[in-house]
Amino acid sequence: MSAVCSIPTSSSPNLKYRRVLLKISGEALMGPREFGLDPDTVARIADDVKQAVDMGVQVCIVVGAGNIFRGVSGASDGMDRTTADHMGMLGIVINALCLQNALEKINIKTRVQSAISMDQICEPYIRRRAMRHMEKGRVVIFAAGTGNPYFTSDTGASLRASEMNCDLIAKGTKVNGIYTADPFKDPEAKKYDKLAYMDILTKDLKVMDATAVSLARENKIPVMVFSIREQGNFAKVLRGEGEFTIVTDEK
Repeated sequence: MSAVCSIPTSSSPNLKYRRVLLKISGEALMGPREFGLDPDTVARIADDVKQAVDMGVQVCIVVGAGNIFRGVSGASDGMDRTTADHMGMLGIVINALCLQNALEKINIKTRVQSAISMDQICEPYIRRRAMRHMEKGRVVIFAAGTGNPYFTSDTGASLRASEMNCDLIAKGTKVNGIYTADPFKDPEAKKYDKLAYMDILTKDLKVMDATAVSLARENKIPVMVFSIREQGNFAKVLRGEGEFTIVTDEK
């Protein structure tokens, strides 16, 4: 008999963010490996998501594919950009299915919805169906980006967060926020606690591409950048604890 997921009947009144899109890079799923998927890392991230769900947060996820194939890199090596981007979208589907498997192993019901139709593997992306899944306590993983070439997974995250009426885009990275420079390369780099959307563009901070930032700004969705490498950090930053950088409207 299969285990049944406990569906939160109501959100905590203290929750600031009730519906959150978690953006995870493909590289975050590699763990200590140089490419591919690390099962232990994927399982840890799944447990982090479970903690947020258990708090009563409605969660949807967008994952990248940099651990498998990156369209821009393929194009720079002489491959047709559209073909390369489509390959990257398929890589995202692989990562989404892996994350779904890890979540369901710990009794979190999930749905994978793909922007490219592949009915034998997952659902097609249907906005109202996705929202209903989240209302029922299921985690929805959006795969295949926007379904179009020339758009990054960050843009896909901003687009889906806007469509889902999310309160926050939580971007899990390898560092605990946004810095003036790469802290792994520059020991003098300083961390920002708070930024405006325009700061990302004018300072060329390369946290998200310009289209993704503009979409979040237009729809007034805050972007929180935090470290996905620290166990339990996702739930922690949703409670306003730990270290992170928040990107909001200039006001």
